[in-house]
Amino acid sequence: MYRILIVEDDPVISAAVNRGLTAWGYDVRETEEFHRVTALFDDCAPHLVLMDISLPFCDGFYWCREIRKKSKVPVLFLSSASDNMNIVMAMNMGGDDFIAKPFDMSVLVAKVGALLRRAYDFGGQTGFPEHRGARLDTSAACLLYGGKRITLTRNEYRILLTLLQRKGSVVSRSTLMEQLWETDCYVDENTLTVNMTRLRRKLEAEGLPDFIVTRKGMGYLIGGED
Repeated sequence: MYRILIVEDDPVISAAVNRGLTAWGYDVRETEEFHRVTALFDDCAPHLVLMDISLPFCDGFYWCREIRKKSKVPVLFLSSASDNMNIVMAMNMGGDDFIAKPFDMSVLVAKVGALLRRAYDFGGQTGFPEHRGARLDTSAACLLYGGKRITLTRNEYRILLTLLQRKGSVVSRSTLMEQLWETDCYVDENTLTVNMTRLRRKLEAEGLPDFIVTRKGMGYLIGGED
C-alpha cells in the first residue's frame, strides 16, 4: 500500500483529500505540525507528498527543497495560486506536478496514480521493501528505522535491496556478486565479505542485530525462519 503525506493547512481540503485517496486504497497521513514537515516526512516515509504552497512558518517551496536534499519521492503541488510563475517555481524547486485549486478529486487521483506508477512501477520497484520495522527507501538509497535515516554505501544498498526483494529466500553469494557487479566496481569473494561485514556492523549499531542471517554453504537470508 502506498503512503501519501498531505501538507495542507486548510483542514477542510486536507480531510477531503484524505477521504478521496483513502477510498482508493492509499494510506494517507495529514500534517498538523507545519513547523516540522521534514521530521514528519522522516517518520511517515511516504511514497508521495501532496504539498500546498501557502503554509504557516515556511512555504511549500522551502519544504520541497528540504525533502529533495534527502529523497526523490514524488511531490505534487496543490495551490490556488495557479499563475505561471508559481507553476514554474514549483517545478524548479523539485516538484513533479502541479494541480490548481479548486480541483476535481478524480483528476487528483489520476495524477497521484500516474506519479506513483512512474516512480515505483517502472523497473519493477514496488514501494519500500521492509523487515522488522526497517524500510529500504529505494528513492533515496537509505534505510529508515526508528525515525532515523541510515546512510548506506552503494554496495550496502545493493546488498540490502537484493536480499529484501527475495525476503524469506536464501540468496547465494554468486547472486549478490552479480548484483554488485552492476555498480561497475570490481567484485570478488573478498569484496563481498568486507561489504557484508561492514553492513552487519552498521545494522547492529542501529539496533538491528542478526538482520541478515548466514546459511552456511548456501548464502544469506532476510526473513523466514531464522
